[in-house]
Amino acid sequence: MSLFCLWESLDLRGVLIFLFLLLLMLDTVKNWKPRNFPPGPWPVPFLGNIFNIDSKQPHIYLTKLAEDYGDVFSLRLGRSVTVVVNSYKLVKEALVNQADTFSARPFSPLADRITGDLGLVMTNGHMWKKQRRFALTTLKNFGVGKKILESTILEEIRHLQETIEEEQGRPFDPHFIFNNAVSNITCCLVFGHRFEYGDGHFQKILHMIFESMYLEGSIWATLYDAFPTVMEFLPGGHQKVISNYEQITAFLREEIKQHRQDWDPSAHRDYIDCYLGEIEKSKDDVEAGFHERNLCYTTLDLFAAGTETTSTTLRWAVLHLMKYPQIQEKVQAEIDSVIGQARQPSMEDKPNMPYTDAVIHEVQRMGNVAPLSLPHMTTEDTTLGGYFIPKGTEVIPNLTSVLFDKNEWQTPDTFNPGHFLDAEGQFVRRDAFLPFSAGKRVCLGEQLARMELFLFLTSFLQKYTFSCPEGVEPSFKFQVGLTLSPQDFKICAVCR
Repeated sequence: MSLFCLWESLDLRGVLIFLFLLLLMLDTVKNWKPRNFPPGPWPVPFLGNIFNIDSKQPHIYLTKLAEDYGDVFSLRLGRSVTVVVNSYKLVKEALVNQADTFSARPFSPLADRITGDLGLVMTNGHMWKKQRRFALTTLKNFGVGKKILESTILEEIRHLQETIEEEQGRPFDPHFIFNNAVSNITCCLVFGHRFEYGDGHFQKILHMIFESMYLEGSIWATLYDAFPTVMEFLPGGHQKVISNYEQITAFLREEIKQHRQDWDPSAHRDYIDCYLGEIEKSKDDVEAGFHERNLCYTTLDLFAAGTETTSTTLRWAVLHLMKYPQIQEKVQAEIDSVIGQARQPSMEDKPNMPYTDAVIHEVQRMGNVAPLSLPHMTTEDTTLGGYFIPKGTEVIPNLTSVLFDKNEWQTPDTFNPGHFLDAEGQFVRRDAFLPFSAGKRVCLGEQLARMELFLFLTSFLQKYTFSCPEGVEPSFKFQVGLTLSPQDFKICAVCR
């Protein structure tokens, strides 16, 4: 009997079974693991391990999987196989020792839907290198990592303190006023101006950024990346992400439009002005991607990432200080001894304040704001931890496993500033302290974040003592998206 006759003899049920088996076979062949590939949990056909992951605490789930499969294991998320790297030793091996091999970003249909393969965070190749180098140079020229930016940060702190003092020690939620304050530092660098805390439109933008970064780390984003053609037409959190970023980019395009209207090539006031100048200079290097669409998305990356991570760290800091009042008092004693009450803090004070510096570092370690970093991709065949990882494999560096590595930290699950102090009480740098990731994709805003955290926290504790509302205990319950943030809580800030 010919194949055609056999096909005609099948009923509908037989056809469906045949098609299912065909698709199953194609799915198996497509995702066949090469020899000596990292092991992992058995995937469900078509879906992989998507629904195995604990969506409420994926970083903890992935860390525990390492106990069963080793520090290098694999998961199948929809149509792609991902390798998860755990422990300081192996994350360093990948991101630092093999920096070039692990320096790329994988293709993300959701990110592509939002930015069209533009921006600073998810791009690759020549364009990424040119855009990142330009951003680093420009931000440095505007004072990032230098004393000249201090005045901008301290001025914003003054505005924030005025808002805090309006509460007169009553309980208030610090979430979005912290967001506004931190975002204003980035806004001054990028837009050349700040936004008042009562600006309703800007507050709406900040809420959309927070919501989008939460949803981008949810099952909705994973499903969209796995099945973009189908998910594009289905309702869910991914649609909210797309809608939010359309409104955020409209806000950014308006800022760019205003800059273009009064742009003076000889007077660069901020990042946007400098970028407009670079567009003119780089007309012959089309692949570098200097044009107004990319200006919008590089600005989006600076604006979003520069707001959420640092303000979230500040909220974790206040939570820990309320939980451990004796640590808060010790920091205040060091502030009083080194700075006093007559002047504002300065970055020049930092070397003389080892305990305060240690507390800030321990907040970053325990806060674990970027628990799974952002995904990387291998640019060539390589080996890691004894396993073969082919070119084009998506890799997740599990920073949680680094910041809580039992081989690197004396008391990894306890808030202990002593992790960063020697026997004489002097500050000690720790190699396994990687909250900003490492290697060629290390956080672009690390220097700015370090300045902000030191100046904000020392300014806070110079003027206030933080406590919980009466009858309330600090809660360390969290919510996980692209960042790990505390659930909303209220604080009392009492003037000292």
